[in-house]
Amino acid sequence: MRSAVADRAKRFDMKTELIQSLTETFEGHAQRAENGVEFWLARDLQQLLGYAEWRNFTVVLSRAKTACEVSGHQVADHFVDVNKMVDLGSGSQREVDDLMLTRYACYLIAQNGDSKKQPIAFAQTYFAVQTRRAELIEQRLLEAERVAARKKLTTTEKELSSVIYEQTGGEQDFALIRSKGDGALFGKSTQAMKSQWNVPDGRPLADFAPTIILKAKDFAAEITIFNAREHRMHTESAISHEHVTNNKAVRDTLLQRGIRPESLPPAEDVKKVERRLQSADKKALKTPDSLEP
Repeated sequence: MRSAVADRAKRFDMKTELIQSLTETFEGHAQRAENGVEFWLARDLQQLLGYAEWRNFTVVLSRAKTACEVSGHQVADHFVDVNKMVDLGSGSQREVDDLMLTRYACYLIAQNGDSKKQPIAFAQTYFAVQTRRAELIEQRLLEAERVAARKKLTTTEKELSSVIYEQTGGEQDFALIRSKGDGALFGKSTQAMKSQWNVPDGRPLADFAPTIILKAKDFAAEITIFNAREHRMHTESAISHEHVTNNKAVRDTLLQRGIRPESLPPAEDVKKVERRLQSADKKALKTPDSLEP
């Protein structure tokens, strides 16, 4: 019994060592372009995956490119033609074709290789995990950006409310001025947009706005704050006119870039996103290696 347990432990240790060795090998061949993008060279990957002949490996490369295209990605974004010099037996060098491969390209190559080969079976899992990790990180960054944009808008609107009170003496004017700004930005009323986005009663429209709209509203409000102070606007009508003008200008810019604010779909409730990020942070403190969103 002890012998069987010892054998299993030994096999486990050997497998762990093999995984660590393969991981170090694959990561050791990873490189970074000038813009910080991680990449592998195809001829290096050829050797890592156990292909002795380049012409045999090009068949796998071709299948991977097709899979990339079918998945809706631009092949040129993931498979970049390059040349490099290789040493010959005579001591001289010659130029050969090569490819710079993104992590996703490597994943597709591994998926189109012979999984019976141990290096390919490992690569299939390795690059699948690495690609998923990158997707989770990107998703987390986008969600954090939106939460930050919502907080920034809240701060800016509080300042605008203070400016309006300071300049006009009317606290109630802020809601009216903000509503007029929404009408100028969306081309329809705040309530109409709430109905369109199915915003629950009592919740601000901004809690369901995409990041670009949050930043657009914030920019327009910042300009209003600046000009209201700079030009000493003391009436609701003057500040309203300023805010409407700024929101129209921002809307025109968005339209020129092909973005129609009222046609954008609503984003997830920003409060839920914030709670999810906070939960992930707490989990990360308990398990540092966790990358769950």
